[in-house]
Amino acid sequence: MKPNAQLFKGSLTTIILKLLQEEGRMYGYEITRKVKEASSGTLQLTEGALYPALHKLEAEGLLTVTVEASGNRPRKYYSLTPSGKKEVANKVAELQAFIGQMQSLLNLKPGIG
Repeated sequence: MKPNAQLFKGSLTTIILKLLQEEGRMYGYEITRKVKEASSGTLQLTEGALYPALHKLEAEGLLTVTVEASGNRPRKYYSLTPSGKKEVANKVAELQAFIGQMQSLLNLKPGIG
């Protein structure tokens, strides 16, 4: 079953922050590749979704960007700021709570309520 794009988009910030927490720093293509690998190819993170999310996180002070030469072109690496490191735990906890609430709702037995 293909994942719902809206559900994925709503979790994107958490996914990005968690990946950067685990990996330390990453560039955009690495993030898209890691999401695809981790989801066995079922989630395809497009540049059109990724870069606005990265820019928003940077504007919020959760990410820092460093530019390094890679071959003949610059590459932007994203990493967590101290605020970003704190926010990872908050976002993951929020998502886990939401998933728990959805499981409770969806596991209702017939005839209850």
